[in-house]
Parts: sequence; C-alpha cells; structure tokens
Amino acid sequence: MNQQSNTPRTRPAGIILDRRAHQLRISWEDGHASSYPLDALREACPCAVCRGGHENMGVEHAPDLIELKPARSYEVKNIQLVGNYAIQFRWDDGHDSGIYTWGYLRHICPCPKCQAERKG
Repeated sequence: MNQQSNTPRTRPAGIILDRRAHQLRISWEDGHASSYPLDALREACPCAVCRGGHENMGVEHAPDLIELKPARSYEVKNIQLVGNYAIQFRWDDGHDSGIYTWGYLRHICPCPKCQAERKG
C-alpha cells in the first residue's frame, strides 16, 4: 500500500482531537470515519527513534500496532498540521518527532471494517 497516495481515501475531510474521550477522530473524503485511541497512536509513532532506527523507515508499519495494549496512558499537549500531508503531536512524555501522514493514519485505522480488509 502506498501510504503517501493522495486520494479521497487518504484526504481528511475533518479532524477532531477529543481530549475527553481520549481519541483522535478523522472523517475522510471517501466517507469513511476513523477513531484512534490516543495512547495507541503514541505507541504507533512512525518516527525513526520509535521504529528502531532509520533502516526501518522504509518498512511498512504493521497496522495491528494500533490494536496493542499501550504501556501507559499518554496526553496530547499539542497537535499541528504538517503541510497538507500529515499531523504531528507533542505528547506529555516530551516526544514530538513523529509525523503521522494521512496515508499512514488511514492504513492503521482500527475500525472493524479496516481490520477485516487488512486480514482479508
């Protein structure tokens, strides 16, 4: 899967950081809706440090990482857009180097439909 493709499937129509529900919700231009637990997003950080070094950066991130039980609870201190292709979080543990592209976020969507498609 090309995580950098720019199609309605990988273009957000709306983004909501729901601190109370501890979720990031994205509605996509193709009509799909994704809801990501913040703790799981932190643990699925795509940066070189979290992925184990630059040699792992070209390797597609396993989408089931979002389903694993996080080691701890994380809070988002700040969220910002990165160009028109990604978002970046500043987490309460000080980490802020992960750039979550739209393609990556759609690829790891934890909804039952996307999970079934990946296993399918």
